[in-house]
Amino acid sequence: MATPLGHPILRGDFHVHSTFSDDARSTLTENVAAAHAAGLQAVRLVDHVRASTPWVPEYLAAVRALEVPAGLTVLTGVEAKILDASGALDVPPLPAGIDRILMADHQFPTADGPLGPTAVRERIAAGWGAADVLDTLIGATIAAMETHPGNQLAHCFSILPKVGLSEADLTDEHLGAWAAAAAASDTQVEVNEKWGCPDQRSLVALKAAGATIVASTDSHDAADVGRYARVRDLLSAAAVAEHAGKPGAK
Repeated sequence: MATPLGHPILRGDFHVHSTFSDDARSTLTENVAAAHAAGLQAVRLVDHVRASTPWVPEYLAAVRALEVPAGLTVLTGVEAKILDASGALDVPPLPAGIDRILMADHQFPTADGPLGPTAVRERIAAGWGAADVLDTLIGATIAAMETHPGNQLAHCFSILPKVGLSEADLTDEHLGAWAAAAAASDTQVEVNEKWGCPDQRSLVALKAAGATIVASTDSHDAADVGRYARVRDLLSAAAVAEHAGKPGAK
């Protein structure tokens, strides 16, 4: 994969997992070393939590003990799923020191709580219309940003292909409201290498709203930290689309 240097957004990796997550292979130390080797200026060390997770203080102590190379800023985060239409998060009480919560669509948030993709597909097959499905997802995502401002959206819209829909099904009104909420709530929205989302149309909406976009690999192995291909392509496509939409552009 290409190195990150050359595009300002690609000089950071804002979603990197360590062995504090049960599905990751690399330690915090290995991730910091990889970020430095990749030429990054910032890395956000992030691990999965639930409301019952007890180890966040231990994680923060381990981050504080890291030897950080000159020129690299180390940030912290925890990743938690959006639970329901109210924007509630599956997150424990957090001590001081967590910079941002990464709010994730690991399951589909509904008024009745989170549903897995299979259950959503079954509801769609039983008559739950796509427009209502999308309204529910956008509403829950906006509610999460408004209820928990100053955080980050992780791999936003990655749930859609899992339930048989796509970002292309979102209306301009959906994206406009979503992007405006991100800007108003100081929510960083990551472009995610692992899942290849949000797409270029969503990125254009974010830029138009003045929202903050960051890059992430969602790395679970230090070898992937700061190594971008899909994110680079998405950002380039969004820049082309943004330019094409300007008056007088050729």
